[in-house]
Amino acid sequence: MIVGLTGGIGSGKSAASGFLKQLGVTLVDADKVAREVVVAGSPALATIATHFGEQVLLPDGNLDRAALRQNIFSNKAQKDWLEALLHPLIGASIDTQLAVACGPYAVLESPLLLETQQHTKVDFIVVVDASEAQQLQRASLRDHNSTQQIRAIMASQMQRQQRLDRAHWVLDNQQDLSHLKQQVAQLHQHLCQLTETST
Repeated sequence: MIVGLTGGIGSGKSAASGFLKQLGVTLVDADKVAREVVVAGSPALATIATHFGEQVLLPDGNLDRAALRQNIFSNKAQKDWLEALLHPLIGASIDTQLAVACGPYAVLESPLLLETQQHTKVDFIVVVDASEAQQLQRASLRDHNSTQQIRAIMASQMQRQQRLDRAHWVLDNQQDLSHLKQQVAQLHQHLCQLTETST
């Protein structure tokens, strides 16, 4: 079984996935895959540099994410072009990694699980939830971004209630990490039981 793990910025996805890893669950991180498909020397990065110009590359040949974001943030056509290039590559890599996963279930962790076609790859959706005030506070502490930047990212993601409406299971991360860890253990137990009954 493939489980999708998602949540808004600063909701605590990484903490939840960390606890799942401790339980021995195979995790595929869509953000990590997205970075892997554009490593220095990759065909995708060469295509991006040809399209946007060398200014989207750092001196060491890696992608300058901030420069690329500036190019696409307010330009829908450029954003669509980039997604048309990268989404199939990211999707193929995710499929390959999930196919070799062991254990009763594997987890696809993705901030854009419900906004992209990635949700079609999963059988069960888990949403990590926190209040918008907590999201702002946690994300600004972690990323040292301005409140304005974080609000813009939150606005580009699915609305909190819409995300909750799509969830099969919600991890409520409005308390401390030990509370989240407890809930992850309950989720793990539930998923193991589910996969036992379906086999």
